[in-house]
Amino acid sequence: MAHNQFALLTQRRFLPFFLTQAFGAFNDNVYRQAIIGLLFYLGVDDAQRTLYTNLAPALFILPYFLFSATAGQIAEKLEKHKLIRITTSMEIAIMSLAAVGFLTQSMTVLLIALFCTGLQSTLFGPVKYSILPSVLKPEELTGGNGLVEMGTSIAILTGMIFGGLIFTLAGTHGPVVAATAIIVLAVTGNLVSRLIPRADAGEPDLKIQWNPIPESVKIMRMTRRQPAVRNSVLGVSWFWFVGTVLTSQLPGYALTNLGGDPTLYIFALALFSIGTGVGSMLCERLSARTVEIGLVPLGAFGISAFMIDLYFARTGAATATGLNVSAFVHSAGAWRIMIDLVGIGVFAGFFVVPLFALIQNRSPKNELSRVIAGMNIQNAAFIVLAAVLGVVVQRFFHWTIPQVFLALAIANAIVAIYIFTLVPEFLMRFLSWVLVRALYRLRVSGTERIPDEGAGLIVCNHVSYMDALILSASIPRPVRFVMYYKIFNIPVMSWIFRTAKAIPIAGAKEDPELMRRAFEDIEAALADGQLVGIFPEGALTKDGEIAPFKSGVERILANNPVPVIPMALRGMWSSMWSKRDSRLARMRVPRRFRAQVEVIADAPRDGAQVTAPSLEAQVRALRGDQA
Repeated sequence: MAHNQFALLTQRRFLPFFLTQAFGAFNDNVYRQAIIGLLFYLGVDDAQRTLYTNLAPALFILPYFLFSATAGQIAEKLEKHKLIRITTSMEIAIMSLAAVGFLTQSMTVLLIALFCTGLQSTLFGPVKYSILPSVLKPEELTGGNGLVEMGTSIAILTGMIFGGLIFTLAGTHGPVVAATAIIVLAVTGNLVSRLIPRADAGEPDLKIQWNPIPESVKIMRMTRRQPAVRNSVLGVSWFWFVGTVLTSQLPGYALTNLGGDPTLYIFALALFSIGTGVGSMLCERLSARTVEIGLVPLGAFGISAFMIDLYFARTGAATATGLNVSAFVHSAGAWRIMIDLVGIGVFAGFFVVPLFALIQNRSPKNELSRVIAGMNIQNAAFIVLAAVLGVVVQRFFHWTIPQVFLALAIANAIVAIYIFTLVPEFLMRFLSWVLVRALYRLRVSGTERIPDEGAGLIVCNHVSYMDALILSASIPRPVRFVMYYKIFNIPVMSWIFRTAKAIPIAGAKEDPELMRRAFEDIEAALADGQLVGIFPEGALTKDGEIAPFKSGVERILANNPVPVIPMALRGMWSSMWSKRDSRLARMRVPRRFRAQVEVIADAPRDGAQVTAPSLEAQVRALRGDQA
């Protein structure tokens, strides 16, 4: 197991795939920018150049509508490593056709090859994301997705720069250089893909249905079965909408509002791309190596905040023109704009990486490729919608580019609130993430032992009022915690507990009816394949020591002998919200703010064979002397 995301880049299970997808993204953008370079090289007039530049994106995106359903089925049926080799071999053939187009200077051939490139990307898309859960552990998904998004952002940016410079630097040899470059890159990607280790098919017995219309409807329904997955897919599509609007406006923004020459657009795009890469890479550290969807609201509102500031940073046209990068950087207000572009990118990374990880983590393994394919159809629709709306509001409503940014920021905040209203788990995780990260320095180990799916019972020592939130922030899967009703009813935290579907319980003498309902809810949750978390001591520790486990755990397992995962909290006794801090009752700041807290999980045990004393002994051993 990789101890951090960078260690994945040294391991064969991840590195060849990472390089393959980066080469593919790089080559696609080299090719598309080289086509634009050829138009200038041929001296095509503005009308024809506009026609080609508008037609090219449409040709590239069209296969996503036509073939995504088929691509998802193929990615489900075939072994993933074989399918990647097939698609990279297709890339060699397609780029060979494109090379002919460059050498003959035929735009017709180049546009046909561009459509084929879109087809190849459509086939590669489902396997690109569905292979990650096959080669990474659940706690590595966020870091792996962060690396993929970072690699894609940098590959797109550098590909655009390289492709745009081919005809500028090569001059009359531009067509030959362009033809050679795209073939060399395609061959390199194919050779690297052959190092990808075996990754089994998700559904090898699947019978492929070739009619795209009913299959598209079917796979779109797959993306909507689980509310969290459905809205994660919606969130990813919205990310593409925001990104398309922003990047499509950057050329005009750099020219009109920043007063730049053509190089300034690339600089502005570079700031956004680098920010996205940095944000993607930070997700693993901020999430403590779990699938932390609490970062999604942070990312959404961060995007809006920086985009609003970008509007106020430069609302009108620039007073100067023809500025190169150096001249712009030294102009008034430049650093504010640069920080805004980087900030938008950073929070975009926070927004999209956890969504990809959640989709991969929550979707059934034998449906994941088709869910990704359904997402790609929706992404394509949002990209087209973004392009159309961008034209409409500027041409017919005469909005300036800063006004487009302001409207996008407001719309982004509204859509984010809508998504979080539909799935309160997103906002609940955000609030718990903020609380836990603000109050503690959290270390997690052993949570990879928690089963990825199916019912299970979490048992842990009970030290503070924050225990359930800390465990929730450490466990990739949702957990329904059973907690003392007085803790459940603590103001503010009560909303978080209710949203997380925690189960309140009381003692038999306090409220026998509440206790009966609690055991019924526990049994129903386990029967539904959920994780349930309990604190078998029955109350917070008064002295830091673990109290004897009560027999309630045996009562639960008698009816539902599910796997039991022993866990332990270390370092909580002298931390905030534990009973050791007598100042808590007087509402003073408790001692050991930002205490180092550790969460440890052990291997699951057979629920039919454990007893309360044996579980107590195991939790004691896990905790050790570090109360």
